[in-house]
Amino acid sequence: MKTLFLVRHAKSSWDDASVADRERPLAGRGERDAPAMGRRLARRGVKPDLIVSSPALRARSTAELLAEQLEYKRKDIVIDDRLYARGPDALLEVIHAVDDGIKRVMLVGHNPELTELAHRICGDIAHLPTCAVARFTFDARSWADIGEASLAGTELDYPKKASGEAPRRDPA
Repeated sequence: MKTLFLVRHAKSSWDDASVADRERPLAGRGERDAPAMGRRLARRGVKPDLIVSSPALRARSTAELLAEQLEYKRKDIVIDDRLYARGPDALLEVIHAVDDGIKRVMLVGHNPELTELAHRICGDIAHLPTCAVARFTFDARSWADIGEASLAGTELDYPKKASGEAPRRDPA
């Protein structure tokens, strides 16, 4: 079995229009939501073997805040340019290249590509709100089979889910 977590970065700040997109930081809400989602995952026993993040500051910050709650060393987070401003096929390239000895992989990136990949894997997922975590379990021995392997389970969680609110389409 292989478990893939697709994580959309937490809410980012648009306060300073002069900041380059890659350097946009998390907004206050994002700084609260990411550790809260990390705690939720930790309570469920989530232990990623590998966390891969986009190089964008908002994604790296989200990955670091999640990692802290999941007892994953920040220095072990892998930064991969293919998770920034690329399509779902680039995300699949990253997934397919993962060593088969790894069982649980978490990708932290951006919309629309994360939602597109999540929807491709499970047609029931139409949107990933900010800081959403989509978990997919596959009946597969190799990461190279992801996309073709049988989906054994799926779960979607996001910060406002606990309050019963339906996901909104947040701008980054």
